[in-house]
Amino acid sequence: MDGKDKTKSMEISKPASSRILILTVPHGASHQRASNALRAALLEIQPDLSVEVVNALDHCAGWFRAYYNSYEIPLKYWPGLWGWIESFQDRRGSTSPDWLNRRGARPLFQFIQTFAPDVVIATEVGMCELVALHKRENSAPYRLAALELMDFHPAWVQPEVDLFLATHEDLAAELVAAGAHAAKVLTCGQPIDPAFASPLDHVTARTRLGIEPQVPLILVLFGGAGIAKPHRLLNEIKKLEKPYQMIFITGRNRSMEMEIQKHVKGLANFRVLGWVENMHEWMAAADVLVSKPGGSTVTEAFASGLPMLAFDPHPGNEVRTCAWIEKWGVGLWVKHAEDLAPTLERLLDYPEELAGLRERALLLARPRAAYCAAEAINNLAQRSA
Repeated sequence: MDGKDKTKSMEISKPASSRILILTVPHGASHQRASNALRAALLEIQPDLSVEVVNALDHCAGWFRAYYNSYEIPLKYWPGLWGWIESFQDRRGSTSPDWLNRRGARPLFQFIQTFAPDVVIATEVGMCELVALHKRENSAPYRLAALELMDFHPAWVQPEVDLFLATHEDLAAELVAAGAHAAKVLTCGQPIDPAFASPLDHVTARTRLGIEPQVPLILVLFGGAGIAKPHRLLNEIKKLEKPYQMIFITGRNRSMEMEIQKHVKGLANFRVLGWVENMHEWMAAADVLVSKPGGSTVTEAFASGLPMLAFDPHPGNEVRTCAWIEKWGVGLWVKHAEDLAPTLERLLDYPEELAGLRERALLLARPRAAYCAAEAINNLAQRSA
């Protein structure tokens, strides 16, 4: 065999790069942000991987998409009903019956079959159920990783899951208590934008963003699913007596951005922004955060050492997250709108309390969570190959 034939033989015998499929859903912002951060980390540590982030609902039957998204109706108009539904699902240990999932996800199953992944990563509990069902009924050879985003549900615990990625030790303990094998559970934190791994200091961030250095800055986030009662929040914030700086970030909700612009028009030290690519800078510059307790927001606040006032949580997981925030001592749950202004003023008037919240938040920071998860998934892929 000459040198050319030998080289050709070596190329033929070279193992194909692993194929990784990340399934997400367009519910809030956490699933997509965590998926993108994880994909970036996977490709950084193993550039020859084939990694795709896919909205799984795009590959489901139309009627099933409508069914899957129908949670938004009670969530918006009758939150208490959604709280009851989620509680019922918890008791049943499933978000939907298998017969319904089997029919509605048939196109998704075909897509997975065609993609031929070595690893499938589910970033939402219902998707985890769907993929586990496909793997079980088709004896599919791929590995399944469940990426829990501060949203524990018993339905995460499926026998077909090979790796559970948890955001915190307490949530990992919940998975184990629900039946997950402890050896399969890894606490790595929630994958977030790599920019949070190298945060700016407070002064530098303020200088870069044009923020007055001596005046406290309150950051208010309306992203993801949005705060259900923005007018109540704004009315309470207007009661603040001192000249705080306020930054409102509404994400991709253009109508919300315009509505808040009108609401704060003419007020000094108030700025309203839509989608931003530099959330790590705004969190580094802020003194306190007011937001719904979405998984990504909470995790990014940890990485920034930013105390959080959780406001207007959805029933179910977000209410549970509020309880975690208070247990961990990284923020406060504002249960009544009329308590918002007094709580903000108390924190900003007593820097010792604020400093304590900041220190405990930094203790929970896992800015390199995406890399921790990526290493574990890459190992999983190699075992599958």
